[in-house]
Amino acid sequence: MGWFKRLRDGITTNTRQKKEIPEGMWYQCKSCKNTITTKDHTLNSYVCPECNYHDRISPDQYFELIFDGRYTELFGNLFSKDFLEFTDLKSYEDRLKAAVEKGGINDAITVAQGKVNRLDLVIAAMNFKFIGGSMGSVVGEKIALAIDHCIEHKIPLLIISKSGGARMMESAFSLMQMAKTSARLTRLAKARVPYFSLMTDPTTGGVSASFAMLGDINFAEPGALIGFAGPRVIKETIKKDLPEGFQTSEFLLEHGFLDFIVDRKELRDRMTTLLHLFRPSKIVEE
Repeated sequence: MGWFKRLRDGITTNTRQKKEIPEGMWYQCKSCKNTITTKDHTLNSYVCPECNYHDRISPDQYFELIFDGRYTELFGNLFSKDFLEFTDLKSYEDRLKAAVEKGGINDAITVAQGKVNRLDLVIAAMNFKFIGGSMGSVVGEKIALAIDHCIEHKIPLLIISKSGGARMMESAFSLMQMAKTSARLTRLAKARVPYFSLMTDPTTGGVSASFAMLGDINFAEPGALIGFAGPRVIKETIKKDLPEGFQTSEFLLEHGFLDFIVDRKELRDRMTTLLHLFRPSKIVEE
């Protein structure tokens, strides 16, 4: 009764002989659905070779792309907590624990110091996987400490923004970080230490309304969503249709909000150029 069996010598083999493809071997682009191996995707700086879609990556992946190799994490001992203890926010503590366990990081930003072609740089990179990259007290404190560190050691600062905005579970404390980080950046400017702001997808809410737009040089990755409120909220407020491509990095560049757009594969070389133009040897105190 071979009709009802898969024979070894037939057109197909026994299902027990079938080899499964290892999980994680392939990557499918979220934009054009092109499929390539995960290895090729990584070697291409996590950018789709067909449509140039820049996939969201973690702080550690940015550090590996930009730094010469070795780097040192700073202020990694800071954790968020539910210090407000509102009755309807009891789940916030559980959400923080889940985010730490899932991502293996303490909060939505990681700060590290290293060298880019032998030039010192401090990078504060946000992580969208930690509660949407939301800005809470720890995010603001890490940025403030990074700025103080850069002022003390005369090292340029790069902040890589990737955030849905302020963390509402911390109420006004999260909104206070907008003023806190902006005020600290004023000290950085007075000390004549360069600050570079890289906006990635997405950079929205209180982050875009504070430190993300205050760089000496503001630039972005291609196709990044950048803005304060969402398109639907804006459209309902002004009662008008929004321009095509509204809130993309290309639209902002055209209208003067960005200095340039940089492909991730060229990010390390562009940072080297910027660090030479603003090299520490030229930094002097007033």
